[in-house]
This record gives sequence, C-alpha cells and structure tokens, in this order.
Amino acid sequence: MVEFTAVPPAVPVLAVALLLPWLSRRVGHALGALATAVVMAWTYLVPAGAYLDVTFLGFEAVLFNVDGFSRLMGIIFGLIGTAAVTYSYFSDAENVQTAYALTYVGTSLGAVFAGDWLTLIFFWELMAITSTLLVWDYGGPAVRAGFRYALLHGIGGSLLMAAIVWHYAEVGTFLFGSLGGVDHAAGMAGVVPKVLAAVGIGVNVGFVGLHAWLPDTYPRPHIAASVFLCVFTTKTGVYGMYRAFPDGHLWIAYMGGAMAVFGASMALLQNDMRRLLSYHIQSQVGYMVAGVGIGGALATAGAFGHVYNHILYKSLLFMTVGAVIYRTGEENLKKVGGLAREMPLTCLAFTIAALSIAGFPGFNGFVSKGMVVTAAHHEHLDALWYLLLIGGVGTFMSFIKLGYYVFYHGERSHSVPDANRGQQAAMLSIAALCVAYGLYPDALFGILPGHGAEEAHPYTIPHIQEVLVLAVIAVVGFFLLKKPLAKLAGVPDVDSAYEPLTFYATRATVRFVTETYAAVDRAAVAAAEVAMDTARDPRRVTRYLPGREEIGFDPEQGHVPMDTTIGTSVLILTVVLTAVLAVLLV
Repeated sequence: MVEFTAVPPAVPVLAVALLLPWLSRRVGHALGALATAVVMAWTYLVPAGAYLDVTFLGFEAVLFNVDGFSRLMGIIFGLIGTAAVTYSYFSDAENVQTAYALTYVGTSLGAVFAGDWLTLIFFWELMAITSTLLVWDYGGPAVRAGFRYALLHGIGGSLLMAAIVWHYAEVGTFLFGSLGGVDHAAGMAGVVPKVLAAVGIGVNVGFVGLHAWLPDTYPRPHIAASVFLCVFTTKTGVYGMYRAFPDGHLWIAYMGGAMAVFGASMALLQNDMRRLLSYHIQSQVGYMVAGVGIGGALATAGAFGHVYNHILYKSLLFMTVGAVIYRTGEENLKKVGGLAREMPLTCLAFTIAALSIAGFPGFNGFVSKGMVVTAAHHEHLDALWYLLLIGGVGTFMSFIKLGYYVFYHGERSHSVPDANRGQQAAMLSIAALCVAYGLYPDALFGILPGHGAEEAHPYTIPHIQEVLVLAVIAVVGFFLLKKPLAKLAGVPDVDSAYEPLTFYATRATVRFVTETYAAVDRAAVAAAEVAMDTARDPRRVTRYLPGREEIGFDPEQGHVPMDTTIGTSVLILTVVLTAVLAVLLV
C-alpha cells in the first residue's frame, strides 16, 4: 500500500489543473474527470494512518492524514468532482474555468487530508483564493461578488488562524492527535480560541449573519462553476468545525438550528433560482452543524452522512437548474415555467433531488437528516428539535415552489430542448445515487466514521409519519401562501445593512486620514517657508522683537541698520526649526 500513501490525493488533481489550459477541451476535461475519479478510488483503498510527516519552519506537520472523516470527504469530493467536470464539458465551460475549478477541488482535498492545523489553514486559505478565481473568471457582476466573497473569507481565515496560533501557545503543537481540537484547552485560556475558531469557521459554513456571501456569490458565475462552488467550501467548513469541536458544543448546535430555519425561510422568498438554492445550502449545512454541535456517535455520523448526501443532491439541483438556464437563458423562475413536457429528464432529476433535500422517505436526505433530528430528540434538546422540524417544512415549501414555477406553472410559447446527452448523463448518475442511498442506507453506513450508524434506524414508523406530516403541512402552506409569496421580490438580507455601513465607514476613515495628513503637510510646509524666509531676511523676526530701538532703529531709514552674517542666519534658522519640530513632535 506504499504507493497509495506516497502522494496526497490533492497532487494529481492540482497537476491536471496546471496542464488543462494547454490542452484541448476534450483531452483536458477527460483528464480532469479521470483525476477526480482516481482520487475517489484512491481514498477508498488507502489504509488509515498519518503519512508524510514533515518539519516546516521547526513545526511538525502531517500532509496526508487518513481516518474515517477524511476518507468520507475524499470519496465524495472525488465522486462529485468527476460528475462536475463532465457537466462542465457539456455545458461549454472553457479549459481555464475548469482548471480553476480543479485547483479549488485540489486545495479542498489538501484541507480535509491535513493531519495538523498548520497544513489545514494553509489549504483553507488557498481554497478561498482558488474559489475566488473561479468566480472572477466569469467576469461581469461576478467580479464584485467575488471581491466581497474574498474579503469575508479572508476575515474568516484570519480569525481561524488566530485561534490556531493562540491554541498552539497553550499546547505547543499543531498536530490533530495531540491537539484534539481547540475545544480541549481548559479554563479561560480556551474560551478565546474557541470563539475565534467558531466564528472563523462560521464564515465558511454560513452562520446566520455571516452567510450573505453565499446567495450573493453562487448565482453569479457560469452554471458549471456553481456546481463546484456549492460543494467544497461549506462542506470543508463542516469538517473543520468537527476538528475544532470534536466533542460538540451546545451553542454551535443551536446555531445549526437557526441556520436551518433562516436559510429555508429566505429561500422561500427568492425568485432567482440559483439564489434560492444558495440559501438552501445554508439551511442544509445547518443540520450538519447541529449534528457536530450535539456531539455523540449518532449525531456526528448523521452530520457527516448529511455532508455526503447533501453534496449529491445539492450538486444535482444546481445541475438541473443550470440546464434550465442553459436552454432558456433565464435565471428568474417566474420567466420560465411549463418545462416538464419540454425537459422531462431534467424534470425527473430535479424531482429526485428535491425529494432528497426535503428528506422524503426513499431518498438519501431522509436517512442522514433523520439521524441528526433523532439525535436532537434523544438528547432532549427540544428547542433544537423543533427548529430542525421547522427547517424541514420550509425546505418542502421552497422546492414545491421551485418545481411548480419552473416545470408546471404556465405554458411555453416556444419549444425548448431538454438537457444535452452529457448533462443528462451527469445528472441521472447522481440522481441514481440519491435513490440508491435512500433505499439502501447500509451502503452509506458502511463509509460513515465512528459507530453512529449502529444507532441509526431511519425507516421507523414514527420517523416516516413525522416526515409525511411535515410534507402535508408544507403542501397546504405553500398553496395558502402562494399569492403573497408571488408578490415578494428583492427581500433584503443582512448584507443590505452592513455593506453600505462598511462602505461609508471605510470612506469616512480614508477621508479623515487623508485630510489629517494634508493638514499636517500644510503646516509643515508653512513652517518651512517661514524658516527659509527668516534665514534669508532675519529682519522679519527682529522687527517684532521688544526693544528694537535699543538695537539701533533709524527713524529716517525705517529699519535696523544691522549687517547679518552667515553665522547669525544659521543660528536663527536652527532656533526656528527646533521650535517647529518641538511643536510637531509634542
């Protein structure tokens, strides 16, 4: 097995990304799909352990760490990378865009296979850079959205780095095995790094209030770029949250519940299709964060099972919506409609993905979402349990809305072809997995980390009844609220408040600094001019001195008959400059 441990899985993906711009589209995308497929198989076969121990700047680091958590992340990252590269090729993505996408995949793999915090933060920051480049590559409105995205992730990464450095000062190592998460520091010494880590990682996972980059960025770039973007940043964030809080934390659990409700509620108010899906990333990641926060075997396994399942159905949702945009050129769900007959295979794939994300029995989301909800119930976290159920109702309603307006409401005035063969292959392959993991959950349980799968019993009568009740409530609720919802457009989020505030505060700060500098500059120049004038003609000073008659004032000539030598001028100049400097420095 040495051949599997000699090189981290990120390397072949990054190597292909560097080659791709110089190859033809067909060859480049084929190599990209092959590299990500190899990563999936590679991750599955490699034995657990810490490999590639190195010393960097005197610090111990592990570049390739394999355990149950990193293995699951590597398998699903490789799997979805293959489908996304295939979808990109058949969606007319250029080689450069797919190269950026593969660097994004590679840096995400580097982060989840890191065996220490130093390596993880290195790839974490590279992941922010590569994803920003993927957004910027599309141009237009994506550039400004990408800038805001980069700014927020730069702040989040800096906070996480501060937590890591702070904790290193307490425990003296960056290694996961010794570190055991930033949650292990005792007393007040551990509070600050906990908060810094939670907030820093919270940017990536979309904590409420730190989430606005998500719906702002993901609808902007190429449709194929959105498929990549919806997968890696937030799920790597969940992985990082577990590494930071391996035993869970109640506040993080409740933040996950808030994310589930807030994201689903905001999604229900959207008309932009990809913006709606982006809010549901926040909502579904909320279930994962809640699972990490609850802690324990069942909740943790449920969180990572939901990571796996969410990547499948969320990428499928972005593929189906992308196919609609690809064929119609419309982003607004009110400008499409009646596509079920025109795009039947796309409609089928969407329906499977929608039922999966809603957690309907027979689909993969039912299994993993149920594990988290059940864990909250078993731990008697009743408020969290209700939040997760409310989030479930909002999810059902959102996808009833999206499916209704895109595929059933209204009629087409002209014919629209279905997704092309390559897009269909990518979508239907992922759709088949959503059904397979829903009908045969043991296939998922076999790759889940820990022993939580042993406690999971998804197809119990109470759980099925619970989900069916939520579905009925959602159907009735949607048709009762359909008209009010149809009138809503452009519902503001928190960024509508903090972006203008940030802009004007920054502008005021810059103006204050520049005006202050200009005032000091004017004063210094004026003082220098006075000093030079005095050196050339000391009478400018002596005429104001008291007792000038005693010096020899000549009433007829009107000035002091004084021969000024060079030494006198130098003396006066020195005195004046000393006084000026004293004023400026005091």
